[in-house]
Amino acid sequence: MSIGIVGGGIAAVHLGLALRAADVDATIYVDRDYAEMAAGPLLNTVVHHSPTVARERQLGVAHWDAAEYGYARHHHSIGGPDPLRFTGDFTHPSCAVDHRLYLPALAEDYQTRGGTIHVRAIGPRDLSALAALHDLVVIASGRGSMSGLFERRARLSPFDRPQRRICAGLYTGITRPDVEGVGVSIVPGVGELLEIPLLSRHGRVTALLFENIPGTPPAALLDRPGGTAEFTRAVLDTLRTHHPATFERVDTSAFTLTDPRDLLQGGVIPAVRRDWFEIEDGVYALALGDAHVVVDPVNGQGANIAAYSAAVVAHYCGPDVVYDELFCREVARAREAVLVGASEWTNLTLAQHPRIERVLRAAARDPQLADRFTDNFDHPDRQWEVLATDRRAERFLRDDLRALNT
Repeated sequence: MSIGIVGGGIAAVHLGLALRAADVDATIYVDRDYAEMAAGPLLNTVVHHSPTVARERQLGVAHWDAAEYGYARHHHSIGGPDPLRFTGDFTHPSCAVDHRLYLPALAEDYQTRGGTIHVRAIGPRDLSALAALHDLVVIASGRGSMSGLFERRARLSPFDRPQRRICAGLYTGITRPDVEGVGVSIVPGVGELLEIPLLSRHGRVTALLFENIPGTPPAALLDRPGGTAEFTRAVLDTLRTHHPATFERVDTSAFTLTDPRDLLQGGVIPAVRRDWFEIEDGVYALALGDAHVVVDPVNGQGANIAAYSAAVVAHYCGPDVVYDELFCREVARAREAVLVGASEWTNLTLAQHPRIERVLRAAARDPQLADRFTDNFDHPDRQWEVLATDRRAERFLRDDLRALNT
């Protein structure tokens, strides 16, 4: 039995590692080698929440101990006419490592364990050739010519354009808070900022992920060339005006991008796509990672649900498995709740739905509720169950109040 994996991100390498652990032959097809990736521009500013950290331990690739490099707190803030700040703690720590360090290290582990990597661009026209080589083809790349390979699920994909203008970069000159954690700043009508302690090739730095609503003044960050004095001034002005909880810890004389390559600007169109299709002769293409579900990074879920999905796929694979339509259906059913939950919750956040602010304001008054809300970043299906409707949110608040009074 042989499985081909198209793509080189976390979903691909986690799946490859898990398949090798199960003694399943696996080949990863990636369009550039990992040495080039390591020396290239910023890929993302992702955080790995504790379920992903636990999977890394299970796979034997926990090279960065979350107890040493991670954090276990969110510093929440809401701006606007009635600002507030509060903290919420995780049960287990999360960790953020630059994927230019992370992915090459895991790819090396995969090869050491007998996995194969081919550096070549794969497009839709190559699928027939892959189907002749493998019993299952997993598509874990949703970019370029592969972006429309799987049909969008219209009900779960309400947007036809990016909902945020994203400006992500790595910076020095920001003092870390007394208790390490991620800053989550929400400004109604303007957007959000995630402030992330991240391990990079420069050591420990601060990642700033601006999620700016199109048409607002902060969205103009994307119109300024990165690494220039003009860009730095614009970032500082945005922090000063909209995200004071971060700006208070900035040394303006030392604040700068760590490197011109450490900046990523653009936007994503959130989408949930069909899980599989038949290539030919009973060989199926199974969607994974960005080829399957794309979420805006505002809630920090993308890499985590990709790793989760890879673990589900690996669970159903084995030397004696029949990789047919029934297999694809079983995988789809098993991962649906978490993936759709993450997507729906993220889309609700992008809408800045008042239900979320109501829960946050209640959490600011109740540390136990704040911890539960924060810990649900580890469990997007649970968070969606809390936030899906007003009645569910009210029950969440009511149940937490009961627990507090018993």
